[in-house]
Amino acid sequence: MKKMILSYWLFIGIIAIANAQIVTITDAEDGSPLEFVTLSHISTHTFATTNAKGQAAISELNGLENIEIRLLGYKTLVKSYDQIQQSNFKIQLEATNISLDQVVISASRWRQSSSNIPIKIATISAKDIAFQNPQTAADLLSVSGKVYVQKSQQGGGSPMIRGFATNRLLYTVDGVRMNTAIFRGGNLQNVINIDPFATEKTEVLFGPGSVIYGSDAIGGVMSFQTLTPQESLSDKTLITGKAITRFSSANNEQTQHFDVNVGWKKWAIVTSLSSWNYGHLRQGSHGPKDYIKDIYVERQGNTDVIITQQDPLLQIPTAYSQINMMQKIRFTPNEKWDLQFGFHYSETSPYGRYDRNNRFKNGTLRYAEWSYGPQKWIMNNLSINYKVPTTLYDEMSLRLAQQFFEESRMDRSLNKNNRSINTENVEAYSVNLDFTKVFSEKHTFFYGTEYIFDDVKSVGVVSDLSTDTETTGPSRYPNATWSSFAVYVNDEFKVSEKFTASAGLRYNQFAIDADFTNNLAFYPFPFSKAKLNKESFTGSIGGVYRPSKSFVLSANFGTAFRSPNIDDIGKVFDSEAGGVTVPNPDLEAEYAYNIDVGIAKVFNDVVKVDVTGYYTKLQNAMVKRDFKLNGLSQIMYDGQLSQVQAIQNAAVANVYGVQAGLEIKFPAGFSFSTDLNYQVGEEELDDGSTSPSRHAAPFYGISRLNFNANKLHLQLYATYMAERKFEDLPFGEKSKVELYAKDGNGNNYAPAWQTFNIKANYNISKNFTVSSGIENLLDTRYRPYSSGISAPGRNLIFSLRANF
Repeated sequence: MKKMILSYWLFIGIIAIANAQIVTITDAEDGSPLEFVTLSHISTHTFATTNAKGQAAISELNGLENIEIRLLGYKTLVKSYDQIQQSNFKIQLEATNISLDQVVISASRWRQSSSNIPIKIATISAKDIAFQNPQTAADLLSVSGKVYVQKSQQGGGSPMIRGFATNRLLYTVDGVRMNTAIFRGGNLQNVINIDPFATEKTEVLFGPGSVIYGSDAIGGVMSFQTLTPQESLSDKTLITGKAITRFSSANNEQTQHFDVNVGWKKWAIVTSLSSWNYGHLRQGSHGPKDYIKDIYVERQGNTDVIITQQDPLLQIPTAYSQINMMQKIRFTPNEKWDLQFGFHYSETSPYGRYDRNNRFKNGTLRYAEWSYGPQKWIMNNLSINYKVPTTLYDEMSLRLAQQFFEESRMDRSLNKNNRSINTENVEAYSVNLDFTKVFSEKHTFFYGTEYIFDDVKSVGVVSDLSTDTETTGPSRYPNATWSSFAVYVNDEFKVSEKFTASAGLRYNQFAIDADFTNNLAFYPFPFSKAKLNKESFTGSIGGVYRPSKSFVLSANFGTAFRSPNIDDIGKVFDSEAGGVTVPNPDLEAEYAYNIDVGIAKVFNDVVKVDVTGYYTKLQNAMVKRDFKLNGLSQIMYDGQLSQVQAIQNAAVANVYGVQAGLEIKFPAGFSFSTDLNYQVGEEELDDGSTSPSRHAAPFYGISRLNFNANKLHLQLYATYMAERKFEDLPFGEKSKVELYAKDGNGNNYAPAWQTFNIKANYNISKNFTVSSGIENLLDTRYRPYSSGISAPGRNLIFSLRANF
């Protein structure tokens, strides 16, 4: 009998201990559970993250001291495991706008404290995403105030970071490289394939990231982490999720989203669905008349008819729709293994490229139609994480990914029957094997290897609308493959309690095998095949010095590279009126050399100042220059005698600038923040002279006044951009009449602009939140620099969110 009683109490004790190892973290003000809180022991790289119920299993932290408890927007706590146990495994966090540290993954692919990273990283949290309620992932980046976004059409968004854009920036989704071999130097729209409603966190790494991410990571890395399946921490099935509906008046937006997480002890699944439907975008009433195009082309029978719009402020054609689906599965058989599989699907409708539809020739519209076809993206991603101390590593991560991209372009000249259609398909495969090894509390070593293979298929078709027949036409690219193999190491060493140093090195080999025979019938290429097999070395070294907990100094020197891709060596396209870009198979990689110096200081937990200065030199830059094809400087293209151009290693570019941030916490729930960005870019021209860099945006910023009280979050904010005069426009931009307004001399320029906006978020109940706002209160007609479409005019936004 005594044995039975002893066994019973032993069993109860075991259960109590097991339950005690589940911590619950809530908001100190309203008691609501806090999701995505990280509990970390940095020196051993042990982490736990709370689920939607604010709970996390922390058995791996048992016995440890200095456990850091962090969530962006809340004060960081440092506790021992014993202290957490003494608090009955319940923790409350106090909200704050002042924070120097956060847990990030973009710097090394592993979770680490930003206090040890010498480069600037901005985080957009799930809470930020929920409040800002952006239309697209491009808008999500824009509302951060730290990333400038250019648009050529409503269905798009091309980020610019520190004077670089397009294929000199890198996108990752769940740690998988999204850039493909046909990412171009012109504006890119691929970011819209990412669903902001299914994104739990976004990190922007500023400056070179080639040591970890390889080619293209020159200006920065944008890392999107989608919803992670959450398991149940008890015998009860965990079911959480949200449903969102959203409307905006400027484009008659109708958006719906639904996601659900179902978690058991060892298994969890997340299902996400989103759909967007946008009408034509209306621009503001007050601004430059040059932005108004009040006509569009409509095909009536076999005739193109120019229609005068009833509402001249509508930008036609800009309407489009999109659907996204995501399915993720997670299996954790024990504390050593974590296996996750993710399936992503995104597809847009065809959408008009507004700036091309705004081109004129001989006093009338140049094109009857110019649009992108459906843009598709599919990704299958398997990640395997294994954590057990060995001689070679403490933790290993394997990522296997297969992606499919489809893009197409359709254009037809006014009153012509032939429609040109170019379709590109890319099958992209990648393998990443990453390791981390903790040698001591002061010394952590990261290393890994990567293999990428892209298979590009390109097809050209000419469709005759009068006969409804199709013939083979010139393709945009050769049929080609692009591959990359790399190994890297990154070392982090805590020299003292106040100073942490880090250094990294990467070796990368890349190869191209291109076949141009699909275009030899259309263009007199002096070659039928092109091969490249090159290598590159990149590295970085930096340090973080913390004289106190409220003061941080950092500096970093890093190099980055961009290898030639299929777009560089093989593209045939009318890049501008009277110009045609042709292949150049003799390219080499371009290199960037960058230095960053940053300072951040918190004063009395009330004021935070953050300033980063940087300078980047790009050598051997791949730029478009006049070229000769078989000795000819001009050829006939699309019925027009056009100047031959090609991408060449022909320039040096320099970019320098300052990023500054200010945060102030006032009493009674008020706070203020501002982000300012100043950059200057300069690139070398054909004749040796210099021109401002195209992707160095004018001075821009965003300032916000916040009020938080109980269930209400109110924000008044202003966005603004400085003028870019004609003489300060990049050389290639000065002739793009469809993009810019006219100054007093009739020359192109980008006027300064500012908008005033208001947003509110109110928690009706524990499960329901209503969001509303008015963007561009003064109905200003403005166009961000280098954009081919005006921004929305006065825009009423309404959204309802249900959490369960």
